[in-house]
Amino acid sequence: MQSFSGIAASPGIAMGRLRIIDRRRTVISEYPIPSDAVSHEIGRLTQAIEDTRIELESLKSRLAESSGEDHLFFIETHLMILADERLVTETTETIRTGMINAEGALRRTLHRYREAFARIDDPYLRERISDVETVIERILRSMSGEKVEPFPQHEDQIIIAAHDLSPADMLQINRSHVLAIITEIGGRTSHTAILARALELPAVMGVDGITDLLLDGVAVIVDGLSGSVFVEPDQEIFQSSLRRKQHYEYVEYELLKTVSLPAVTRDGHVMQLRGNVEIPEEGASVLGHGGSGVGLYRTEMLFMNRAVMPDEEEQLAIYRAMQKAIAPHPLTIRTLDAGGDKLLDGMELAGEANPAMGVRAIRLSLLMPDEFKKQLRAILRVSADGPVRIMFPMISGLEEVRTAKALLEEVKHELAVSGTRFDSAVQVGVMIEIPAAVTLADLLAREVDFFSVGTNDLIQYTLAIDRTNEQLSHLYQPLHPAVLRSLRRIVQAAHGAGIPACLCGEMAGDPLYLPILLGLGFDELSMGAGSILRVKQMLRRCSLERASRIAEGCFDFSTAAEVEMYLKSQITLDVTESID
Repeated sequence: MQSFSGIAASPGIAMGRLRIIDRRRTVISEYPIPSDAVSHEIGRLTQAIEDTRIELESLKSRLAESSGEDHLFFIETHLMILADERLVTETTETIRTGMINAEGALRRTLHRYREAFARIDDPYLRERISDVETVIERILRSMSGEKVEPFPQHEDQIIIAAHDLSPADMLQINRSHVLAIITEIGGRTSHTAILARALELPAVMGVDGITDLLLDGVAVIVDGLSGSVFVEPDQEIFQSSLRRKQHYEYVEYELLKTVSLPAVTRDGHVMQLRGNVEIPEEGASVLGHGGSGVGLYRTEMLFMNRAVMPDEEEQLAIYRAMQKAIAPHPLTIRTLDAGGDKLLDGMELAGEANPAMGVRAIRLSLLMPDEFKKQLRAILRVSADGPVRIMFPMISGLEEVRTAKALLEEVKHELAVSGTRFDSAVQVGVMIEIPAAVTLADLLAREVDFFSVGTNDLIQYTLAIDRTNEQLSHLYQPLHPAVLRSLRRIVQAAHGAGIPACLCGEMAGDPLYLPILLGLGFDELSMGAGSILRVKQMLRRCSLERASRIAEGCFDFSTAAEVEMYLKSQITLDVTESID
């Protein structure tokens, strides 16, 4: 038996035969070229890019026929990367000035992209480099003449292992034959992982050495809960994995029984449970797990890695696909939450020493009002199709809110004059994620229709903790008294102004925190689709009255560790009493 450890990217446990698919990076050499070969190399590059575009367009047509229009977001994304002028101009310039072959120049361009993405603070957006790598790999394969090995279509009970799998690969997987996937690279926030969760396909990523051809065809167990892979498992591992699989599937089966049940406490208090999404493919998963719409739709992917900003029609098409995926439930669209650290090539920004506190989010949008209005127009046009809410990120004061709302009113007027349909009463909210917004919460509440707390950044900024710094991870404490006091103040300000208080950070998806958030008075929680049913289960076991007492009790303690110990003791007490 061999065991491998990786990243638990998509939950579930599967047992089958390992089927290794060749997705290794194309091996290339960089070599000098004479001056009279420069034009030839540039021609090879442009031809390979065109051939890759034709290949992607063909794939897009095939997927549209087999899977429908709702599954084309990734292909469109890759086509946009392929059309990026910087990709061509930088590589062409490297061929000319470096006097090297096209493959070597393209690999240097990829290296520069990797360096830029590595500087991105947000791990979720840092993973988007994988899309760039996938596109460049396709171009390199085109230049080398290598063919991509197709997926097996008629082999049953197989587990796919590859160096990497692209989103396009994922969309071609036959779920009746493929039980799970394993990759050597990638992480939980990669698009491949997001799709694996949306398709409910167990996945473990970052498993170095799993594509050794000598392993092709052997028995394998994939544990997407722990991130473990067992090749040719012995009897003990097989039996323990089988028990874990049966337990997991039983729990999931029991949870799925609650999909159609309301998100309501034992004493009749309703709380909205919604999903955080980035792509239209996630919409079905949110609804399939009992979510009542989308509380956070991240729009950054549309703006990243672009030579020019996305136009209104392009944005409209994606927003409309997202709205269609979750209809008739509400869609909360967060306007661009990015900055210089998130590689928006369509914007000319000076380098920043501390991009997390620089020109980003609403600050960036207000610095480019014409582009901001394009996004607002696209969102407003989608609002004619179903309930849509607009949410402004990283608000620090009233001036930002009023300026953003004024631009929104300008767009409404322009659309009305042109006779374009939209919801004139579209709700507008703000994200409360920095201490200034907490302090001004009572004033901000008078200006908007709802609050949504981004706890990931709120905790980071309140405690001055870089949540990506492993040395400080133990200090990133959601139950820190300063964080809890901030949450209480936000809810009180929202309810004092008669607007709902929502929460869309990672705290929302942890059932442990549900009694506190319920007791503090939050009206809506938004989380990853896979967390919705577990949070609902906890909600249905609680009463609002009991949760309010638990939340109030948390303020009797001085440290996060004390609060956590108290909270767990109260939950254990409730479970024991319910059994008795």
